[in-house]
Amino acid sequence: MYRCLFFFLLILVPAGAISQETTRIWLEKARTWEYNKDIRADVQRIIGDVVLRHDSAFLFCDSAYLNEEANTVFAYGNVHIRNSDTLNLYGDSLTYNGNTKEARIWSNVKLIDNQTILTTDTLIYNRNTQIAWYNYWGKIVNDKNILVSKHGYYYTEFKEFFFRHHVTLMNPDYDMFSDTLKYNTFSEVAWFFGPSYIISKDKEDSIWCTNGWYDTRHDICRFRERAEIFHADQYLTGDSMFYERKNGFGQVYRNAIIKDTTQDILLTGNFGELQRRKGFAFMTNRAVAIMAEQPDSLFMHADTVIATYDSAMHIRNIFSYFKVKFYRKDLQGMCDSLVYHGRDSSMTMYHDPVLWTDENQLTADSITLALRNGRIDTMALYNSAFIVSKDDSGKFNQIKGRDMAGYFRNNKLYKMNVFGNSETVYYVRDDDRSLIGILKALSSDMLFFVEENKLKSITYLEQPSGTVYPEKDFSAYDAQLKGFKWIEERRPRKKEDIFTW
Repeated sequence: MYRCLFFFLLILVPAGAISQETTRIWLEKARTWEYNKDIRADVQRIIGDVVLRHDSAFLFCDSAYLNEEANTVFAYGNVHIRNSDTLNLYGDSLTYNGNTKEARIWSNVKLIDNQTILTTDTLIYNRNTQIAWYNYWGKIVNDKNILVSKHGYYYTEFKEFFFRHHVTLMNPDYDMFSDTLKYNTFSEVAWFFGPSYIISKDKEDSIWCTNGWYDTRHDICRFRERAEIFHADQYLTGDSMFYERKNGFGQVYRNAIIKDTTQDILLTGNFGELQRRKGFAFMTNRAVAIMAEQPDSLFMHADTVIATYDSAMHIRNIFSYFKVKFYRKDLQGMCDSLVYHGRDSSMTMYHDPVLWTDENQLTADSITLALRNGRIDTMALYNSAFIVSKDDSGKFNQIKGRDMAGYFRNNKLYKMNVFGNSETVYYVRDDDRSLIGILKALSSDMLFFVEENKLKSITYLEQPSGTVYPEKDFSAYDAQLKGFKWIEERRPRKKEDIFTW
């Protein structure tokens, strides 16, 4: 015997297209139908291979109870709702209110939509909004991705899941952990709206973010709100970031940092790019390279800073181009371009370089500095080498030559060799700092020693000639050697000064 019933079914059409009128549900077939008002009035019991139809959807179950007056149905045993060729819902038990079009299915619940499978213990589905949700743990399998969360919502019209609390996305290549995540089963793109971690299975890299998206199919992602990427030896962060995981290609924007964690070298700026496969990175827009060494860090600014890496992804060289300026407490300098060699911690300055150490200003066509354990070890000045320091009188001690080689002890210059066409103007003083006279001398080569930032002795090695003049007999013409310049006003006195040219 067949009677009209009210029935629930998931139907994936826009909510506005669903009729708000209460529709009747038809019993297509069943083995037996029972009614006993002594058990419960207005309730019919339908048993055995039950098939119910509502609109174009079907409900299959072992048995069902129908309350026509309340417009509700209870279904038990092997519950299966078939809405279309793609959407099917399974469970052990189901209740449905035909007036509100809301269903609750529990025990061994499985929702299948195309290639997506959702399993949970209890699921609620509203046909008007076309939203399904669970409140206590669910699992999604979509292609190679497996997602687990404590709370979840599935927007069937858009094929999107919205997960909350203890969200995990597992993939053959990585795992994602998030507080809040949205996932599209069609595009396989995940959006993050809370603290989230992405950890590769091979431990090659890991990502931390709070806002952004990750294309799991193509391993491409974009993050906002200060994301971080960790490699074995590199670290990237910025206010926003674009990253292609398979290619190791990353771009960081605003307050960007690319760090070599092995050598403690940082590149900072407002736009940076890392290409791991090519062993290349650069930073621009207030770019700064920071060599974090003991006893002090060196801060170097340029229009563009480029780093190249060796096969182990350790920084091999740093190239700084245009308006280079750097600061360290014991060392400052400026030039138009500079190369830092990571292998021996040396750097070479090109195009009008100026170097300041203690009271000395050094210039040449190019200057090379070698560091050891973060300390200045040796220095070489090539072509038109010139050292200037200010005397107590306000005038200038000067040493000039073709080339120079300097040697440091505890970051202090203590010895200097001058090679070729050396010239000297030096204000000679006794122990109480009173002026003895002014030495002007020439020689092919010379050697001088410095103690406590003051010239201690000078040795002229070949064909020396010179005179010590009383101050009153020393002309202003002789007071400055050819090529003299004093640009103390451009010396960076603190690290913020590296941005002023």
